[in-house]
Amino acid sequence: MCKIFVQSDPALYVPRIHSLRLHGAVTSIRLEDLFWRVLDEIARRDGMSLNQLVTKLYDEILEARGEVHNFTSFLRVCCLRYQSLQVAGGIPSDVSVPIRSLDPDRVLAKERPDHKAPPVPFARRPPESRPAARLEAAQ
Repeated sequence: MCKIFVQSDPALYVPRIHSLRLHGAVTSIRLEDLFWRVLDEIARRDGMSLNQLVTKLYDEILEARGEVHNFTSFLRVCCLRYQSLQVAGGIPSDVSVPIRSLDPDRVLAKERPDHKAPPVPFARRPPESRPAARLEAAQ
């Protein structure tokens, strides 16, 4: 299992510091390169620079919550939600479709528990290896 993760390009998890201005204040954000790549893709989808996207996310989380706690973690979660919503079908994989053109309620419906997601396949043990089957066989 771990080979899938261990064999990733080390450049993806090298942290990179990106300096930007948030309303005139210079700040630095340290994220692993893979997260910067995802944020850049999100920004390009809507015709923004990376700095514009980060500023927009900062402004919107501040407006929604009144304060910002651990903005770097918030950015990581944004990247993961973007990719998981792509897998769920809420955000098209076609990067030429701007995110701003999507209906947020429809996109978010894809991650709600009441949404009928396709079943996730998993490995099942053969019946004879299950504890109840072994107990019955022993009797």
